[in-house]
Amino acid sequence: MADPGTPISPSLADMQNALLAVDRVRAGRIIRDSCIPGSPFTCLERLVVPALEEIGRRWEAGDVALSQVYMSGRICEEIVDTMLPPGDPRRIDQPKMAIAVLEDHHTLGKRIVLSVLRAGGFEVADYGQGVTVDQLVEQVIRNKVRILLISTLMLPAALRAKEAIAQIRKELPETKVIVGGAPFNFDPRLWTEVGADAMGYTASDTLARVKEMAGGMQS
Repeated sequence: MADPGTPISPSLADMQNALLAVDRVRAGRIIRDSCIPGSPFTCLERLVVPALEEIGRRWEAGDVALSQVYMSGRICEEIVDTMLPPGDPRRIDQPKMAIAVLEDHHTLGKRIVLSVLRAGGFEVADYGQGVTVDQLVEQVIRNKVRILLISTLMLPAALRAKEAIAQIRKELPETKVIVGGAPFNFDPRLWTEVGADAMGYTASDTLARVKEMAGGMQS
């Protein structure tokens, strides 16, 4: 996440304004004018991901509406699909990934993380919210997910993640799990207690963890 005291580049500021105005055409033009042809990942990491992160921070501060956060993510995903179509070989050559909100129905955190991961060029299956332990375990095992992201809002759901992770490890011992959400932010040791491999403090931090894990795997 960008430091609020750090100057923002003109192109990044323009991108944020275009997203908040829900101006798809302007956002696309900024991307085309700012990015080096043939380097989509560099462009996404330096422009799209920081813009989404800053918009998420501004929502937390009460400066932008939830609808603006949601639409910003949708626009960025459309841009990514243009730059890196789902069939692009650079997307295919990666382990299977999925994200879910365990037992809770608060979706904003997942929405931001999912948009940032997709903006980073990753294909991530969205298992939705309010997912039970049994449902999550069944889907992960059936789809042979290699990297799983679990988001929770309340402590009971965070503690239930331990049960889900233990069951998944019985069938898929190599699967890596990243957890995130308020309970893990409040207790920095909780992620290790539930058996996760890592914790994502922010969307960009989660993206970094995913890159590290994916880099050590074969798809």
